[in-house]
Amino acid sequence: MMGDVGLKYGPVIFEGVSPNAAFMTRVKRFILTARTKYQEVQILELYEYGRALVLDGYIQSTENDEFIYHESLVHPITVTHPHPKKALIIGGGEGATLREILKHSSIDEAVMVDIDGELIEFAKKYLDFMHQGSFNDPRSKLLIEDGYKYVKDIAPRKYFDVVVLDLTDPYGPEISRKLYSKEFYAMVKSVMKDDGIMVTQAGNSFFYPRTYARVLENIKANFSIVREYWVWIPSFGYACNFIAASDTLDPALMSEDEVNSRLKSRNVETKFYDGALHVSFFKGKVLLGKVPEE
Repeated sequence: MMGDVGLKYGPVIFEGVSPNAAFMTRVKRFILTARTKYQEVQILELYEYGRALVLDGYIQSTENDEFIYHESLVHPITVTHPHPKKALIIGGGEGATLREILKHSSIDEAVMVDIDGELIEFAKKYLDFMHQGSFNDPRSKLLIEDGYKYVKDIAPRKYFDVVVLDLTDPYGPEISRKLYSKEFYAMVKSVMKDDGIMVTQAGNSFFYPRTYARVLENIKANFSIVREYWVWIPSFGYACNFIAASDTLDPALMSEDEVNSRLKSRNVETKFYDGALHVSFFKGKVLLGKVPEE
């Protein structure tokens, strides 16, 4: 929801972070406001965070902190896989997840599936600092279609080494909710190689404990190794949770030196993620809230 809280502050993004709490961010400049077939898209310049992608009133990525989210989403599982070659991304419209996957020199094919082609075009035009030309990389294959349908249509085909689900929150817009279901995770598993590994962003476990627990349960119903981790995202106003899953690979067993060695051997350069952070991710505990969801 956009609002104006007076001349002192000017226009702001006022977004709910829970059923009972909200986060307010000042807007410096409006660059684009449009309605696609699937969602409201805004590209704004924010005072603290620079240029930002906002979908249905919720900040998705900002210029000054998107690397925290995207590096944390992509690299823990991609580094855990010893030889990742084929990657699948569902969502990730701004192209930054694709950018991070392609940093791994071992990747020879990255399929990105996003339902909203109009959003992709806006990202290409206004968010070049996020995708950094990744859409044009010869290893990239961009498909504009429903991610659920894509996975269902190719299943069962054990093809991908790494699967990244870069979706809107499980308690957010309807567009992504079916991609957190037990049935969908079963289909994802069927298109992964036996030594494959996947990750999904899973919203916030403190403010939405029941929804988070349901997503976690759905993943555990399909995979024998399930690891949870989280990282604070300043522009979100909360810690974002991630869940990694596999039947053979365990990111929690990776040492600091092993992570750094694989990053170096694959020529991966990062601003935030490294071996020390990886180890800390999987030593921490996930906090569940006590406030009932509405």
